Amino acid sequence: MKRLLLILIGFVPLLASAQRVLTLDECYSLAEKNYPLAKQTALLEEKTQTEIKILEKEKLPKLDLNAQATYQSDVIEFPLQIPNSTVEPPNKDQYRATIDANQLIYNGGKIAANTRLKTAELATQQQQVAVNLYTLKSRINQNYFSVLLFQEQAKLLLSKMEELDARLKEVNTGVKYGAVLPASEQVLKAEQLKLEQQISQVNFDRKKALNNLASLLSQNLDTATTLTNPDILVAPEIESQRPELELFDLQETQLETSKEVISKSNFPKLLGFAQAGYGNPGLNMLDNSFQDFYLVGVKLNWNIFDWGKTKEKKQAVDISKEIVTSEKETFLLNNQMQQEEAENDIDKYEEMLQKDAEIIALREMVLQATTSQLQHGVITSSEYITELNNLYEAKIDEQLHKIQLSLSKANYKVIKGGFN
Repeated sequence: MKRLLLILIGFVPLLASAQRVLTLDECYSLAEKNYPLAKQTALLEEKTQTEIKILEKEKLPKLDLNAQATYQSDVIEFPLQIPNSTVEPPNKDQYRATIDANQLIYNGGKIAANTRLKTAELATQQQQVAVNLYTLKSRINQNYFSVLLFQEQAKLLLSKMEELDARLKEVNTGVKYGAVLPASEQVLKAEQLKLEQQISQVNFDRKKALNNLASLLSQNLDTATTLTNPDILVAPEIESQRPELELFDLQETQLETSKEVISKSNFPKLLGFAQAGYGNPGLNMLDNSFQDFYLVGVKLNWNIFDWGKTKEKKQAVDISKEIVTSEKETFLLNNQMQQEEAENDIDKYEEMLQKDAEIIALREMVLQATTSQLQHGVITSSEYITELNNLYEAKIDEQLHKIQLSLSKANYKVIKGGFN
């Protein structure tokens, strides 16, 4: 009995004064917030903003510092002597230091197109994170309803323990006054020990499932945490809202934006440039002295013929879009099959629960009669225990089917995309 009291005391925090009540929706929210993968959304945003800043810097002037010293084997010389001229040939050792500035004036909007592409890539990458996080919901469902099942089984076992304890007190009284054989008391005590063992096992299994759930949520969940059985509405008429569908659309948008970048790559590029320098010789090659100099101008670069590369790149993008379309169609097909399987499971467990109610009603009537027979010494404790076990096995089956029904509904909503 001391061991039984310890077990019951261990369940008091769980059943009477739970520190925390957790719902399925709260588990989803906690996972989306705390799971390590969730950090990628903000990191991707930061990364893209940095890349866009780098692209914008293409509009700023570029400055280059250049310096060189050379010695050459030959220089320009005049073949004829000019009268009254003191022109000397350039020195074979020459020196030059310059600062070159280039300023982009026009590039056909290529920077803006690349910025839009980066934004489209960010949306796609963040949606991929959302898809990966959404897949956690199925894992959460499995662990959540496992904990819930063990939680409800513990309640049934404790209820069974109370029933068994009441019968044991009655038998103890009968043994005391010689109305019942001692063997009946021993049978009930053995069953009581077996029940204590079952309660202990359920307790450990629940703790294990709760730890797995806690890992997914990045939360500390102790055994005082109580889960609620959600009331989930299944609506087959609602269209699928899976995040993968939005991901496919964003991938197509990204590919279409990349075609714009490809087109912009063939636009003319106009630059302004300036150079300031100091060297020997300077711009005047006939003056063998150190001079400062400068020059300014504009230059145009335009690749007017690329051998069809732009066209082929766009064709490759179009093929990629077709691949995305085929992946979307495949996903929708598989998703529809999963929905039908989930709907079948829901119908199955609903029908089983109807039978469970009938079975329990009959088992309760049988146990009531058996209890009366035990109290009057008509049957043995073993016969009573058989019927008690039959009743609680039926109740546990009913509870199992209730949890399985809720799990099937939760899985259906995840498959359908109803938990976005």
